[in-house]
Amino acid sequence: MSNVTPQNAIVWFEIPVTDMARAKTFYAKVARASFRDDDTGPNPMAIFNIADMKSGVSGHLYPGKPAASGSGSTIHLAVAEPLEDALKRVGESGGKVGSDIVKIPPGRFAYCTDPDGNSIGLFTHS
Repeated sequence: MSNVTPQNAIVWFEIPVTDMARAKTFYAKVARASFRDDDTGPNPMAIFNIADMKSGVSGHLYPGKPAASGSGSTIHLAVAEPLEDALKRVGESGGKVGSDIVKIPPGRFAYCTDPDGNSIGLFTHS
């Protein structure tokens, strides 16, 4: 048995959505994400193409029941451009910005909700 500490605390996330096409459009516009559709599992899913899946962290959208608006877990997604630009796209895409920008040692983030009410954070590194 190996006692090696994993490189990342999170290795995969799942975001339940009620309308897959709408969700893919939202995340594509807001986070500049692209997706790979996959139907090999128990549910159809749209996998974020944002990391090397063997060594990085990624996740997927799937048809499911989101928690009550803003009450579920929060998934933070990295955005590669100015955070302010991504936050502007949240409202334009049917989501809501839920906080001011918060500064922390590794970067800046803001809380938002997607069109289904899923709690997300948008993050930029310093």
